[in-house]
Amino acid sequence: MTSTHDPISQDPWHDIRPYQDDEVSATLTRLAEDTELLGALTRYRLPRMSHIMPRTSRALASWVIKRETRGVCTVRDFQGRIAAYMQRMLRTSTDSFQVDGLDKLDSDTAYLFIGNHRDISLDPAFVNYALYLAGRDTVRIAIGDNLLKKPYVTDLMRLNKSFIVPRSARGKRAMLTAYLNLSSYIRHSICSDNHSIWMAQREGRAKDGIDCTDPAIIKMMTMAHRADNRQAPLGEGIKELRLVPVSISYEYDPCDVQKARELKAVNEEGEYRKSEFEDISSIVAGITGHKGRVHLRFGTPLGNEFETPEQVAEEIDRQVLGGYHLFPSHYLALEALGTHPELLDMSEVTDADRTRFTQRLAEVPEALRCWWLSQYANPVINCSRTHHSSQ
Repeated sequence: MTSTHDPISQDPWHDIRPYQDDEVSATLTRLAEDTELLGALTRYRLPRMSHIMPRTSRALASWVIKRETRGVCTVRDFQGRIAAYMQRMLRTSTDSFQVDGLDKLDSDTAYLFIGNHRDISLDPAFVNYALYLAGRDTVRIAIGDNLLKKPYVTDLMRLNKSFIVPRSARGKRAMLTAYLNLSSYIRHSICSDNHSIWMAQREGRAKDGIDCTDPAIIKMMTMAHRADNRQAPLGEGIKELRLVPVSISYEYDPCDVQKARELKAVNEEGEYRKSEFEDISSIVAGITGHKGRVHLRFGTPLGNEFETPEQVAEEIDRQVLGGYHLFPSHYLALEALGTHPELLDMSEVTDADRTRFTQRLAEVPEALRCWWLSQYANPVINCSRTHHSSQ
């Protein structure tokens, strides 16, 4: 018999959901005392001091965390502090940030935003920042458990309204159970809590610049609805979740060289082995690296007319690619590759754009250049195909 005091029976999503307000203080205390986090912060911000005086540098980092989070008692408080850092990041690492389509969505309605995936943390961060600027509540963010290899990373992500997507469950039955629980949480968030969610259109970043929705994601999202309504058509579950495709486009990707290296390794050796802290390094590089211009476009909610996950995925792709903003860097990369000259549109390419692109390309190792260029050129090709197929 299950105890009425069992936290799991009272909170079936306890292990995967974001932290709640009553968990914030204890989590911040834990973070301020986490040796691994303090060590990582000091190695990044105070490399010499962390090497010469590791204890003193960690104590300083702990003091800074406590100072910066003083008065933070709720998740909203925590995200308010993050917004200040986000504004600073935008000033220092982007040239502009443009948002389209959000004004056409009801400000009091929860949506399941599903978007293309370029950066581990920045894609949902820019969605959140757009919502914050519009005076709307931020989203709950889906994040794979493969990224949560350190307790402090899990704490930071769940404080920032991330929920955990299980990718490490072993066995078909365990995986199905975990995904049904995840689907139930997503449905609860949208339909009961009226709280929006952001998810990527497929597992992992589109390192080659080719955006494509995985129908398996659609199947997972609708599992809970199908479990409760076995005879109901798929379209009803899609409409219930209020899926809104989202396109994000970066003029430059701070992780483009690392992605090119991974693409080359997979192509030539069949696999790429990440170093232990590579995902964390990618997060830091994405946040701090120069991105040029950034464009975010919110699409139109999907209705109930879909009969298969593949049809849903096709519509998401149509909206994502239809709303994807092509920058001069994309056309200049296609020009440099010398393919598809009929797709080149150089009307908005300035001398300054060409100089900046040439300088970036010169910094890329020769062996990686074709992979680096393809990341930027592929969106031009894919957006063109989407445009022609819709005519």
